[in-house]
Amino acid sequence: MSDRLGLLFRLAVRNIRTQTRRSILTGLAMVVGLGLLVMSRSMAEGGHEDWIEKGVRMGSGHVTLQAPGFAARRTLEYRLGREDLEAARAALRDSSVALDVHGFAVRLEFAGLASSANAAVPVAIVAVEPERERLFSELPDKLVDGRYLETEDGLHAYVGQRLLERLDLDVGSRLVLTAQDAEGEIAAQLVRVAGVFRSGVPETDEGVVHIPLSTARDWLRTEDSATSVAILLENSRAVGRMTRRLETALADRADRVAVLDWKEAMPALHAAVRLDDFADWVFHAITLAIVALAIVNTILMSVLHRTREFGVTRALGMSRSDTGAQVLLEGLVLTSVSGMIGIGIGLGITWLLFRNGLDFTFLFEEELQMAGVVFDPVIYPRFHVTQILWSLGFVFVIGVLSSLYPAYRATRIEVAEAMKFE
Repeated sequence: MSDRLGLLFRLAVRNIRTQTRRSILTGLAMVVGLGLLVMSRSMAEGGHEDWIEKGVRMGSGHVTLQAPGFAARRTLEYRLGREDLEAARAALRDSSVALDVHGFAVRLEFAGLASSANAAVPVAIVAVEPERERLFSELPDKLVDGRYLETEDGLHAYVGQRLLERLDLDVGSRLVLTAQDAEGEIAAQLVRVAGVFRSGVPETDEGVVHIPLSTARDWLRTEDSATSVAILLENSRAVGRMTRRLETALADRADRVAVLDWKEAMPALHAAVRLDDFADWVFHAITLAIVALAIVNTILMSVLHRTREFGVTRALGMSRSDTGAQVLLEGLVLTSVSGMIGIGIGLGITWLLFRNGLDFTFLFEEELQMAGVVFDPVIYPRFHVTQILWSLGFVFVIGVLSSLYPAYRATRIEVAEAMKFE
């Protein structure tokens, strides 16, 4: 059996070498297609990861701990108490969890109204621990005037530029924040603008206010509680593992502490990433289909031009299945060699882009944002072992599928008819 397979393999290689020009042209199509696949997937992975990280830093983190019901209602009725927060901190200190945690932020989030003598604007008020938030969120880095909140701050606020313009205020000006406290009563708090940020997202710049967590707890009578604990991980690939570990660690508080990943906490961002990923795969499918058609054409033409040769080999004792296997091997050898070269070139180009990334600034005249996240026009590629395995799998699948029909045509050749061909 092995001798027969070896003979068929040698015949397949000989036929590829005989049709040198045709094989080279087809191989180049495969090299370009697979190289483009590897490079574009790496760039897409890098772009999506950067998009997700910016989104979770501006939002609820890769994983968030909340009271069940808070995501739907967003009211102080659904908040984590002191014991819940202590249990959450203990879980984050656990050795099986701590290694993947790059930071976390305790927040008290609620809807309110920001008003001045000139206007009133509905806002989302986020009470934070300034030092933790500075390491976790991107908003402190978006400072355009003044400063971010500090630990010793009391009646201070960090507001968006558009909100400041709507209220006709400046850094150092006072504004009134109004919200419903833990008892359901309307309460107001006078604060002073400490700093102004510009995120590039109009909804955020006009509708988000940061204040110290201690101030919000005293103002709204929420004591030592919080509405969420946002957790930042190394990358989004660790989310599933972290979610399972936290669910296990907090199993005795499952009725009081819900563990949500970023997809559940930020469905708009998840939908946008999925849509972009789908568009990428459609592009890849079209590219691979073109490559497969080129291979089908090459091998099929080779079969048609060698009808007499196949007739002779059949007359000498080669079976129909051997003839089909020879043609199938030709396709596999051609795609394997070309595919490996293409993957190597794609990885090489990706590696060269790791340091400086690929700059798309020239495509955007102004900041582009989607799902509440501003795109970074410089994309850094990212690839991992599973991507390479997927690429190798594509090479094999394309080789088999593109060779099936030519192999079938080769098995249908009749000896008597084939001998008539010149």
